[in-house]
Parts: sequence; structure tokens; C-alpha cells
Amino acid sequence: MNAQAEYERWLRHEELDPDLRRELFQIEGDEREIEDRFYQSLTFGTGGLRGVLGAGTNRMNRYTVRKVTQSLARFLVRQGDAAMRRGVVIAYDSRRQSSAFAREAALVLAANQVKAYLFEGVRPTPELSFAVRHLGAAAGIMITASHNPPEYNGCKLYGADGAQLTADAAEAIAAELADVDELAVPLADAEDAAAQGLLEEIGAAMDEAYAARLRTLAFQSRENNADYRVVYTPLHGTGSAPVQRALLDIGFRHVTVVPEQERPDADFPTVASPNPEDPAAFALAIETAEKTEADLAMATDPDADRVGVAVRDGSGAFVCLTGNQLGALLLDYILSQRAKRQALPGNGAIVKTIVTSEMGAAIAARYGVETVETLTGFKHIAEAIRQWEKTGEKTFLFGYEESCGYLIGDFCRDKDGVQACMLTAEMAAYYAKQGKSLHQVLLALYEQVGFYQEALESFTWTGREGAKRIQRLMERLRKEPPERVGDAAVTARKDYLPGIDGLPPADVIKVLLADGSWFAARPSGTEPKIKFYFGVKGTDAADASERLNRLKTDVLQFIGMTKGSDLCHAH
Repeated sequence: MNAQAEYERWLRHEELDPDLRRELFQIEGDEREIEDRFYQSLTFGTGGLRGVLGAGTNRMNRYTVRKVTQSLARFLVRQGDAAMRRGVVIAYDSRRQSSAFAREAALVLAANQVKAYLFEGVRPTPELSFAVRHLGAAAGIMITASHNPPEYNGCKLYGADGAQLTADAAEAIAAELADVDELAVPLADAEDAAAQGLLEEIGAAMDEAYAARLRTLAFQSRENNADYRVVYTPLHGTGSAPVQRALLDIGFRHVTVVPEQERPDADFPTVASPNPEDPAAFALAIETAEKTEADLAMATDPDADRVGVAVRDGSGAFVCLTGNQLGALLLDYILSQRAKRQALPGNGAIVKTIVTSEMGAAIAARYGVETVETLTGFKHIAEAIRQWEKTGEKTFLFGYEESCGYLIGDFCRDKDGVQACMLTAEMAAYYAKQGKSLHQVLLALYEQVGFYQEALESFTWTGREGAKRIQRLMERLRKEPPERVGDAAVTARKDYLPGIDGLPPADVIKVLLADGSWFAARPSGTEPKIKFYFGVKGTDAADASERLNRLKTDVLQFIGMTKGSDLCHAH
């Protein structure tokens, strides 16, 4: 793609959005900026697009949204009238331009005679997944950039089962993208589309249907939860209403929402990043918990598909649990409650990703439950559920990934922060009745299955050169892999690119070491970053911590980076 030629083509477009036109005039003559904005179209990866808002083919804007929606519409039209009538559900979060992008998508679909169900206000990603299934729609669109900084937005695509697109569907839509001119996508008139039944707003009735299914997940009576104090923050996102309702529905009477963060706000003014994986995002929640004498603080990201928690440790101070730690607690709670009720099926299975802690597999084994591993990304967990529905081979019990994503009830097919908040609060109240904190329960689990610790280091390099740097790093790991890491010999190197272990191809490398430690490298499919995952098992907490720090140091030295450098953003 010739960046300068594309820049000039956009400027010549008579109906170009005035704000975007002014933005393009402001960079006139800036070859580097023009190159970055127009050297490619925004990458379609892991079922959608995500990028910085702005003018250009390599930015998120109304024309980017039109292009991907037109590609989805063509994909559905090829499937025939039935798919077009079943339509597409569209939801959006609290980010900049999310509402406008959602309406643009609806009008593109209507112009193609594909029905659009448009939520009348902000909703979380898991409710979008639920709505696709509930309405029997052919697809779904979620306008969100998850937990990225305020200058980002994005668009995720969902299939008829409520899961993010399968590889085949994503490839088909990506192929359509190449033939779509983003500046020439037709839009329907909103009033005409509504009159023809091609545009329908949805809202309260879907909220009620979703809430009703959430209530079925509760293990305890409402009375068990009545006195327990919880603090929750939606981090200026979509989670406030559904999470508060879910907690109220199962009996929680003392839920305090962080007032400064309760309302949706696209600028996320109280946090550096609205990411529940980041302990810094909990500052106000912990402050509120101290004031209200709560023992649990929970936070969801802007589209409420991820949840993080902070709990009191043995000294009474708040500590943030990792995604792996909360996953271990939820897993043990769910399996123990099912076992208590003699409701553990003989073919029950949990699903975790290849970069998620091995602690989950150890816990599941105690209950005689199988652990199935998938590639990173919740669509792969959803794919396992879909296959088991067809074959009856296994019964899904729980799915999770290290990045604070959890699924308990499969009426959604993406990670669900609302479900996870509800069960986490119930779990905390249940143990509190027994005089135990979640921190104490976690320590007991370590004693039972082993002291597992994990970490993540992320490197972000933007632009064309950044993408090349990430590619060179992966090539080095493939062509010149380490034979030893520190004192431990490499016992296996799993390159998932050709497709191994019955999994589809993925640009991931996982290295197993003789001492039981491991690390993995994975470029992001939607962001200009590469992630390194680390896992160890120690004889006690101190030993595990020492092993983890040594592993991280040795691996980062091998790849030529140092922890904490200005290019390394650790979560």
C-alpha cells in the first residue's frame, strides 16, 4: 500500500468526515506520520480489529468500522436469506465514539438487507455473547477495545454460537476485507431501516433474560450472602448495572460501588489504565473497602469481560490476586460445591489456555476432572464447548485464562466478568461464614497442590518497525532457541505455528525446562506487542518466588531485553 497515495485519496473524498479531514490536514507534509497511518489497513486478528482512534487506514474510525462490517455483511449474504433474516446483534462499551461506531455498523448491515439488533445503551461483552445466542442471530459485533488506554477502540466479531469467530469464518471475512473500499461502503437511512424491520433496538428485555440465567449459577442461598460487604468498581465501563443487579439478585445487601468510577467515562480519568490486571487500578477500590470495612474489592474492565480482585492478607492489608490465583480459587470452589451436591459428571472437564498456570490442572485432578488445554484466546475455549455439545464427549465445568478471563455458565461463549464477580462474591461470603478469608483458602490450596507462581512481561513496539522487531524476535526463538535457561536444561520446545497437540496453528512458542519451569512467547493478534509468560513450581512460597525471578531474568537476558526497560510494560 502506497501511504502517500492513500493519504491523498482520503483527502479527495468529498464526503469525508470533517473531523478526520482536519486531522489529515494537520499532518500534511509529515511523511513519518502519514506512513504510520496509511502503510497498511488495520490488522484483522483474533476475530476483530483494535487500534488507536484517528484518520487513516491503520486507525480506528467510522470508515474502518464500515469496512469490517461490510465484509461481515458479504459473508452473511453468501450464506443466504436465512442468515440475513437472523441478523446481527450489536453492542458497545463506554469508549470514545463507541455509540457512533455501533450505529454505523447497524446501517451498513441494513444497507445489505441484513437485520441489525442494536442495544440502546452501553452493555458488556458477555451480554452481547448471550444476546446472539438468545435471539438466534447469525453473528454479533462488539464495539470495544477491552482494557486498552482511552485513545483506543476496536470491533470484535462473533459467530452464531456467541463465541468470537472461528478461524475459518475469520479467514473468510479477512478475504472479503481485501475487496472492500472503506470510503465507498453504503449506509442505509435509519428511519427506512427501522420501517423495513432491518433495524431493531433492544435493551431491558435482554437484560432481564441475561440476569435470569446468571441467577442459575448460584450455589448458596440468598441468606448466606446478606451480611457480607463487597466493594466493586466498573472502572468507568459497562459493568456497573449488570454486576450490581447480579449481586442483589443473589442476596448481597452491602455492595458499595466506587463513586468516582461508577459512571461510564471514555477518558477513564481516575486510572492510568482501566485494566483489572493492573494493581494500580485498584487504588480507589481499596480505599473504599477500607472505609466500608469490606474484605473483598472487585474490578471489571470497560467491556466487563475481565475481572480482578483484591483481598485482605494475613496482616489485614489488601493484596491483588493474579488471574491465575483467582482462577484457582474459583475452580476449586465450583468443583467442591458440585462434589458436595453429587453433581460432578463423570465426563466433566475444565478448559484452560496453554499459558495459564498448571495449578488449575492439579486442582482438577484432585476431583477426578480432566483438564483440556487450548490456544490463548477465549474463542478456543468456546470451540471446545461447541465440540462437546455436538459429541457429548465431555461436560464443560469451567474455563479460564491467566488474563483475568473466566466462564462458569456456558449460556455465554466469551469470558464473563459479571458471572465471575457474582461467583467470587458468593465464594468469599461462603468461606467467611467458616471464618476463612480468600487469602487463607488460597494458601491452603498451595499446600495441597504445590506452590505455583506465574508472571507476564509485555513489550510494545509500534509502527512498521515495531512489527518487524517482533517478527525477528520470534524468528530467533525458532532458529536459535536456548539449550539451557540458567541452570535448567531445555527439555522440550513447542512451536505451535504448524499446529501441534491437536490445536490449530498459532504464532506461539513454549519452552519447557528440566526443573518444571516453563516460558512462552506470543505476539498479540490485535496490538503491537509481544508477551512473554513464565511459570514455576516451588517447594514453598519463597522458593517459587526465587525461581520465578531467576527465570524471568535469564529469559529476558537471552532475548536482549531487561525487565523494567522503557520498552517493557509488565502487568
